[in-house]
Amino acid sequence: MNFKFACLTIIVFTLLAAACQNSANYSPKPKGYFRINYPEKKYRAFVSNAPFTFNYPVYATMELDKKSGAKRDWYNLHFNPFNGFLHLTYYDVFGSKEYNEMVEDARKLAFKHTIKATAIDQKIINYPDKKVYGVYYAIDGNTASSVQFFLTDSVKHYFRGALYFNERPQYDSIEPVVKFIKTDIDTLISTFRWKN
Repeated sequence: MNFKFACLTIIVFTLLAAACQNSANYSPKPKGYFRINYPEKKYRAFVSNAPFTFNYPVYATMELDKKSGAKRDWYNLHFNPFNGFLHLTYYDVFGSKEYNEMVEDARKLAFKHTIKATAIDQKIINYPDKKVYGVYYAIDGNTASSVQFFLTDSVKHYFRGALYFNERPQYDSIEPVVKFIKTDIDTLISTFRWKN
């Protein structure tokens, strides 16, 4: 019995000594994330009876918003590879009071995320040759929405967009995807046109 115990002790110490030899080369590994394969950037025109048109990515699908309370010309642009969507709403404008209320509502909805946001940057959208004006809100932090914007002709059209993900917000995890989708949103805005 002592002989077996002595052999076992020698084997254990030999294994421990071998395991400790490479300890000088150990370094902690950074936290890993899933590899994301981004699709190629290609766009197509949004064709509908709506009073506007724009280009959106071919890897996204456009659907009418079918939720209760959704109005005509409300859409969801689904970014299926990323489990996110851009909620798009359109309103006819019937006067300056209504227009001012819509602009203020867009500001309130963007700044509603102030509690969790680390930054909210505003950028003016101004395409006078197309009569497309608005504000773009880039929202950083663990918020429900990372990008919001509205577009208007300041007279009779009002169009709003808000980006959401069907995941719990963890900005450090979704930041690369948000940057990728922001390019698509920028393309949507730069190609946006009113039909009348």
